[in-house]
Amino acid sequence: MKDGEKEELIRLTVAPYIQKATALIGVARKVGGNQFRHMMATFTILIDYHYTNPVLLKASLIHDLFEDVPDTDRNLIRLLDNGNEVVKLVEEVTRIPGESKIEYLTKILKYGSKEAKILKVADRISNLTDLHLDVIIQEKMANYLEQSMEYIFPMAEEVNHFMAIEIKDLVERRKMYLESWNVMAH
Repeated sequence: MKDGEKEELIRLTVAPYIQKATALIGVARKVGGNQFRHMMATFTILIDYHYTNPVLLKASLIHDLFEDVPDTDRNLIRLLDNGNEVVKLVEEVTRIPGESKIEYLTKILKYGSKEAKILKVADRISNLTDLHLDVIIQEKMANYLEQSMEYIFPMAEEVNHFMAIEIKDLVERRKMYLESWNVMAH
């Protein structure tokens, strides 16, 4: 970690956002675990890629909160340090009711801010890492992997080449799992 990054992280105040994210402890993920752990994983992925922007890091801690806990009081979050900017970024990566997954991903790919794309890529890295055949049906996994290459990979190429490499590697490994699973099933 570079000295500048270390100093930025030392000054980072995230406890109020972690507290807000605890509302996700009771929200189960289809792949197991809960959404709170997923928020924390997304946060650490960003740090791993040397992102120290406080708004981006704080938003990562609550990036699924508005979707998963729709009655969240956004005004209380706006009162926190960087709150207005964090709410704006979280809203940008929040899928609105009635919006298809493809419409949502296309919107971020074509019109999303750089920070929204970085956050979405880190989110997908976490999701792909947690994706296992024993908890998700093959067809759904195949579609998810296809979606990752069609929408998330181009976002990653645009914002961070190394994240793009990780997306591609994760997708290729999951495809290998799918293929071996299909061979074993037949």
